[in-house]
Amino acid sequence: MEGSSGALFTIGPVEVSGAVVTTWVIMALLALTSWLATRKLKDVPGPMQSAAEMAVGGLENFFSGVLGKDMTRKYFPMFATFFIFIIVSNYTGILPGAGKYKGFSVPTASLSVTAALALIAFTAIHTIGLKTVGWKAYLKSFIKPFIFMLPLNLIEQLVRPVSLALRLFGNLYGEESVTHQLYGIFPIVLPLIMNVLSLLLCFIQAMVFTLLFAIYIEEATVEEH
Repeated sequence: MEGSSGALFTIGPVEVSGAVVTTWVIMALLALTSWLATRKLKDVPGPMQSAAEMAVGGLENFFSGVLGKDMTRKYFPMFATFFIFIIVSNYTGILPGAGKYKGFSVPTASLSVTAALALIAFTAIHTIGLKTVGWKAYLKSFIKPFIFMLPLNLIEQLVRPVSLALRLFGNLYGEESVTHQLYGIFPIVLPLIMNVLSLLLCFIQAMVFTLLFAIYIEEATVEEH
């Protein structure tokens, strides 16, 4: 039973919310779908393999056009994982019952989830930067073009994950809230129009988050910022 804190249940001292449960379900479904689509690869693919190949090919071509083929090939699994998880999470808001039942809420409309995604991205960016260019060159990049830029460069790096988390959360939470309000006022036509617009908005937000993440990776792996 969900308590006053918003938790469905607790595991020791850890409270588990509906957004976390939905996140677990999404991860399990994505893992199962990936396994089913790739367990028996064929030269003449079936419907599931064809859909997976089209999705992967489309994403790879998009990132190659932005970052180049070499960098895309190196980090594509990470970019694709972020994009697929975010867009599937976003689209759960269109399903009937989303946000109405305690155990079913849109993960990306929860600040804790988007903050976790941003923190993972932040850690990956600086880890990859340090490993790629070396710690001396990477740290030196924060004092370019001159040492007095150090505070501003550090603030910029700290603001980036905050911006990623708040942008995704704000757009999804706002869209979800507006759609629920419209369902109460105009229960027939307008919600349908909003759901169609939501399809586009959810795609754009997933693409923006992942594209910014990819651009930050590219900046971190170049010695001369």
